[in-house]
Amino acid sequence: MSETLDKTIASVERMQKFDPSILVRKAELGSMSFEGALQPANRLIGIYKRITKSCLEDLPDSLLNNILNTANSDFSRFEQILQFSLVTQGQNIAAQRDGLVSALDGAYANTFSQLWQYIAYGVSKATDVQVLESEARGVIQTIKDDAKAVTKELEASREDAKGILSEVRKVAAEHGVSQQAVYFKDEAEAHNNESKVWRSYVRNSFFSVVLFALITLIAAYVPFLEPNSAYQAAQLIAGKLMIFGVLVYLLGVCVRNYQAHRHNEIVNRHRENALKTFKALADGAVNPDNKDIVLTHAAQCIFTSQETGYSKAGGSESSGNVKSVIELLPKALTKSTE
Repeated sequence: MSETLDKTIASVERMQKFDPSILVRKAELGSMSFEGALQPANRLIGIYKRITKSCLEDLPDSLLNNILNTANSDFSRFEQILQFSLVTQGQNIAAQRDGLVSALDGAYANTFSQLWQYIAYGVSKATDVQVLESEARGVIQTIKDDAKAVTKELEASREDAKGILSEVRKVAAEHGVSQQAVYFKDEAEAHNNESKVWRSYVRNSFFSVVLFALITLIAAYVPFLEPNSAYQAAQLIAGKLMIFGVLVYLLGVCVRNYQAHRHNEIVNRHRENALKTFKALADGAVNPDNKDIVLTHAAQCIFTSQETGYSKAGGSESSGNVKSVIELLPKALTKSTE
């Protein structure tokens, strides 16, 4: 950086930073203050504020000297106003003050004619279309790159979200099926507990029948229980038969209730297993008609009577189940051949 450039920059910055309000000096000069110099000073300083440092750095020394001389000349006008004194001016103080203000006002035209081309150059440099276009392209490219990166992240997040949603749906479906299976499991457990109770009743009833039979058999050899007549013998036989019949009837009731609870327990176990395995079987059936068949079998297992070792269902329901499956098979075969 040359010495001329340093001086020019310092002189221009001095004009740019100058506070024109100090020229008024109202408290010191009273009615002779330079209030009229405030507006011309602001206009003059405004010219220098439009000159940029980058503009000065591009100019040769000959042009810098021109700017330097103009800036120093204008600043000297400010100094003359600042040095104005009522004591040293003598006669015609008002005329001298007005002369300084007029000179300051007239300096604007001369300064503008000297500096306008440098101001224009600075403006054109600051608004270089090619530079702005290059910067704009760079900004646009940066935005595009950022947009692509964000788009890739969104796509990745979208795929992750789809996977998570699929897993959530799968878990929800499995949970839903498992939740429905719990009802049958609870019912099976309840029937299992009841069957244990009735099994104890069966055991007690059986022992009661056996015990009564033994007592009856032994009583036949007890002398004081031997009937003395045919009428007494008939009464004894009738009483024994009634007691034995009641005991056998109670044993039968206990056995039937035990079998009923065991039957219901096994049926509900089948229903629970059908619900638990339905999801896996349905997922394995690609064809929708095959899924219908799986669904039909699962529904039949859940909602129809079933044969167990403790109870038998009617044959009409089983034949109806077979018929529904046969009706679905042709649809599946037709779809598979298309």
